[in-house]
Amino acid sequence: MEILAIIPARGGSKGIPKKNIKLLKGKPLIYYTIKAALDSKYVNRVILSTEDEKIAAVAREYNAQVLKRPLELAQDETKTAPVLLHVVEQLEKQGYKPDVVVLLQATCPLRDAKKLDEAIELFLNNPQCDSVFSAKKIGLTHALWRQNHDGTITGLYDYRNRPRRQDLDKHFDLMCETGETYIVKTDVLKRVKDFIGECPILHVVDSSVDIDTLEDFETAERLL
Repeated sequence: MEILAIIPARGGSKGIPKKNIKLLKGKPLIYYTIKAALDSKYVNRVILSTEDEKIAAVAREYNAQVLKRPLELAQDETKTAPVLLHVVEQLEKQGYKPDVVVLLQATCPLRDAKKLDEAIELFLNNPQCDSVFSAKKIGLTHALWRQNHDGTITGLYDYRNRPRRQDLDKHFDLMCETGETYIVKTDVLKRVKDFIGECPILHVVDSSVDIDTLEDFETAERLL
């Protein structure tokens, strides 16, 4: 099975300028994701997609192949799925047709090759699934509320019939995506135009950081 890892890394980060090549423990942020992909036992090819020449140069320094991304796919509002599809389409024109696409976000430096391979093995060992993505537990909970933009709040559970604490085992563990790893069959990516398919399963991880702020950088440094 031909497995392609794609690392999207545009240059236009607003919160932290040039975030993808900002140094984290002496290495550019993208280094950690490139290394995880290259060290994987299962990934056959690693492509970094960017419109930014500085990011491209750093990626090549760490032995990633770079595919130039058109500017229309490097805007603030650009979603990730079209970027993945662009890479797949360009490679297919060159005669390379992957069976599986692995999305690795450069902002998740705690995902090493071991963690990545665990997710890929989960995918390979469960042929009934069409995708896998990393997630972590929020915790056993039921009393959820949403704070709306206008200041009002909305209950996300039936708070008029709230269960007792001792009845919580009848409820569920909430999970949230970590952003670390998404694995999807290429034909499913093309059909649903998304990197989570119609029959996904979870790769549950204990700790994860998706870097968006300087505080996230500090947290990642401590954990690394």
